[in-house]
Amino acid sequence: MKEKNTIGMQIAGFFKWIGADLKDIGTTFAGGDFRTRISYIIMGFGQLLRGQWVRGLSMLACEAGLLYFIFGFGMQYLKDFGTLGTSGRGFNPDGTVSYGDNSFFILLYSLLSIFAILALILLWRINLYQNKEAQHLLAMGKRLPSNGQDLHSLLDHNFDKTLLALPCLGIFVFTVLPIFFMICVAFTNYDYNHQPPSQLFTWVGLENFRNLFSTGGEGYGSTFFTVLTWTLVWSFFATFLNYFLGMAVAILINQKGIRFKKLWRTILVMTIAVPQFVSLLYVGKMFAADGLVNSYLIKWGLISRAIPFWTNPLYSRILIIVINLWVGIPYIMLIATGLLMNIPEDLYESAKIDGANAFQMFFSITLPYMLFVTGPFLLTQFIGNLNNFNVIFLLTQGKPQSMNLKGGAGYTDLLVTWLYKMTVNDTNYKTAAVIGIMVFIVTAVISLVVYNVLPSVKDEEGFQ
Repeated sequence: MKEKNTIGMQIAGFFKWIGADLKDIGTTFAGGDFRTRISYIIMGFGQLLRGQWVRGLSMLACEAGLLYFIFGFGMQYLKDFGTLGTSGRGFNPDGTVSYGDNSFFILLYSLLSIFAILALILLWRINLYQNKEAQHLLAMGKRLPSNGQDLHSLLDHNFDKTLLALPCLGIFVFTVLPIFFMICVAFTNYDYNHQPPSQLFTWVGLENFRNLFSTGGEGYGSTFFTVLTWTLVWSFFATFLNYFLGMAVAILINQKGIRFKKLWRTILVMTIAVPQFVSLLYVGKMFAADGLVNSYLIKWGLISRAIPFWTNPLYSRILIIVINLWVGIPYIMLIATGLLMNIPEDLYESAKIDGANAFQMFFSITLPYMLFVTGPFLLTQFIGNLNNFNVIFLLTQGKPQSMNLKGGAGYTDLLVTWLYKMTVNDTNYKTAAVIGIMVFIVTAVISLVVYNVLPSVKDEEGFQ
């Protein structure tokens, strides 16, 4: 009930903020002078008339550029956003090529146009705020910042904005825009049979989501839940087995009386030095039917025929988890080694005096400290394993295959590797986009739930 009230208050607060902002826009216009009011139409005009050339020209250039993009380029695509095109590439009666529409470009440039419109609105609001502040300063008899001060501020107290401008643009182009494009594709029929420019794709609503969860006919429901279950199982074991075994190795090496500690750490670190794709490909060949392991087991008479490591679903899944231990334990060992050295020895001495044994000291002192410090890292590792493309694809490529699984999925496929196959092998972009959204939902839900119960977030002062 408390969470519902909190969400309701946040929604109410958002609409209250919108209302207050709209009211501020109206009062600014009503109380504004000629320079402020004309800035509602021509951005930067008020700043130019007040002698703030840097701000005025910047605003005017941004407005001109965005308007040119929206009306000179974007609108020809945005007008077809509702249909994503009506005619594809073909031939005219005279034999010449009719290029027609391209659904891909219509969707992409329409999204760019929508973002340009939002950017224009944001700049317009900033422009009004600057005019309001300038008019307020002049009314109080104060001087406005000079052009030199504005330029100097970009290298001083506003240097963060200057420094982050290019990275933010890169994040938008290479991260934000593709994410929104993928979300839109999930609501279309973009697949092998609808490849622009020769064929168009169009909006289909929630049909792709229904197909993903449907278990009958052409639905992927059974395959999706099989892959999702294995993805969660794999992530759990790949995270926590590595974590606890890596911690155990670190504790063992740090024990008093253990000789050649640097040697043991160096041997473990050597597995990190070798490129992962090389080691995983090599280990995958070792466990093949004609690989090194089966060959020697047969030679020594321990087995009569090759063990189907990569063709039996259960064997392959267990083997992947075991091989991942060899890859992941050294990382955890290095992290745990540094953290264990920071635990005060007085705690262990006091526990020994009170009669605590090794297990009691581990569960009462070592483990709580490690979980407190490494909790966020552990969550990151779990989310990373949900999307661990390398280990799965380099070892098995998602195999073994089965007629019971659709969309090219195999028994060792994770959602991310299945998404890859859907995209690269089957060009089934619509279903791949839906799977991508499901991956995001799963990771987001797990992250939010686990993060809010971590000791390092929930009870920092209590631990200290």
